[in-house]
Parts: sequence; structure tokens; C-alpha cells
Amino acid sequence: MRNRLWLWVPLALFAFFAGLAAYMLTQPKDQFVQSAMIGQPLPDFALPPAFTGLPGASKADLADGRPRLLNIWASWCLPCIAEAPQLEALQKQGVEIVGIAIRDRPEDVANFLAKHGNPYTRIGSDRISEVQLALGSSGVPETFVIDGKGIIRHQHIGDIRPEDVPKLIAELEKAR
Repeated sequence: MRNRLWLWVPLALFAFFAGLAAYMLTQPKDQFVQSAMIGQPLPDFALPPAFTGLPGASKADLADGRPRLLNIWASWCLPCIAEAPQLEALQKQGVEIVGIAIRDRPEDVANFLAKHGNPYTRIGSDRISEVQLALGSSGVPETFVIDGKGIIRHQHIGDIRPEDVPKLIAELEKAR
């Protein structure tokens, strides 16, 4: 009888973990991840241009008195394609956007911009993701609101969707 009881232990453990997983799947997920970099100055960096046609990007470019967006992206990133129309909409509303292209080739950056539009005033090439990691970025795309002194005021993780545009504009206004 005792040996038969041990046969039920694996089934009970499986049922417990399946129930726990089902419970966790029903809980609302938190869309906001608090960044440790919010309120911190940008790390020092000076990136070369990602392609010929626009200048590169540096910390000094983002600390000249005007707030702007810093968008981390890549030509090989599918969500970056999805956010391209929203970046163009932000640009048309007068938002200055500086880009950092991650692990990309100049010809791929140029092709991406020709196909999906170019909302950037500058694009730096971060070939080994050094600046991306220093910013605390976990992936692409990711967008930061930078105030005029070069301080990170807001971090948007993931692609910018139409419903995110008003929030980013509000964050830029707060950064003035």
C-alpha cells in the first residue's frame, strides 16, 4: 500500500505546478518596468554615423538645452518596422528624434530608412551594443525621453504604438 502511494506523488506535483501556472497566467501583467536609469545622466558616448547622410550621436548632442527622444533600433528588428509610422508622426509634430542603430551595417540602415522613412536628425552606430547596455536597454526598439541637460526622464520599452504617442509627447513636455 505504501509503494502505491508513492505512485501518486508525481501526479500531485504535476497538478500543483499546472495549477500554479494557470493561476499566474490569469493575473494581469505589469506593462511598466521601472528603469534604474530614470533621473540619471546619459552615459558618456560618441558614436560614429550609422551611414553616410546623417551625423553620428553623442551625449553632448543630447544635452544642448532641448528635450528630445533617443530611439534604440535596428534594421533587422521587426517591431522597429511597426513603430516607424509613429516615429514619423512624432517628427511631424515637431519632436526631435536621435537614433542609435544597434549591431547594424551602413547599407542595411540606409535601406531601412529608404523603405520605412527617416524621422531622425542623427543616427549613431553602436556596433557592439556598448551604449545600449550602458543605458540599461534590454532590447530593440526602446525609446528614452532625454531632457535638455542630458538626463533620462522616461523609458519606453518596446515598439511605440499609436496610443503611446500622446504619452511620449506629455513626457517630453514634462522634460522641458
